[in-house]
Amino acid sequence: MMRIITISREFGSGGRELGKRLSELLGYAYYDREIVAAIAENKGMNESYVEKLTESQAMKSVPMHFRSSLSGGIAMGQARTDLLLEQKKVIEAIARTGKNCVIVGRNADVLLQDSAPFKLFVCADMDAKIRRCMERAGEDEKLSRKEMERRIRAIDKGRAQARQIVTDIAWGDRTAYHLTVNTAEWDIKELAPMIAGIANCWFERRENDTVIGSL
Repeated sequence: MMRIITISREFGSGGRELGKRLSELLGYAYYDREIVAAIAENKGMNESYVEKLTESQAMKSVPMHFRSSLSGGIAMGQARTDLLLEQKKVIEAIARTGKNCVIVGRNADVLLQDSAPFKLFVCADMDAKIRRCMERAGEDEKLSRKEMERRIRAIDKGRAQARQIVTDIAWGDRTAYHLTVNTAEWDIKELAPMIAGIANCWFERRENDTVIGSL
């Protein structure tokens, strides 16, 4: 039985690093920017352009009724509609491969609901997120603490808005995930094995329940 872990995360919480470490520990395929690259290749477009139209900040003008007509014509930019639909196709194609995998972001937990993924939400307090972002910032993107906080809030707001497009369940709502992890006082390298263990236990229980149900 295929095992999929989806990771929704606050910007700066370390969700991407956690996802990568989980994939390495568990031997799962890893998908993050690979999804953007696949969309760009399929559409013959630049990756940065695809990311701009399918990620957080680009979603502000998308009608909230998009979720009710995901495959139909709606009143929004046709280019953005096409890319969002292509993103949905790419994520669904990943699931059809039958390979165990970790998928970071892009509301994969909602899009792959029928595949019964283990849904993880990664968060942290603002000070921890600012610190993590500033430690990892490149030389060409040095921001003040205030500027970094504004950036974090803007990106998280965009992710919450993007979530509204595909589901009524709010981004970060604890009822939407199997596990919510606050990374503020953790080293991701130390945390990852524990999360991997929890995920394995969850999958094993689900698989045992499936076997018992089929008897």
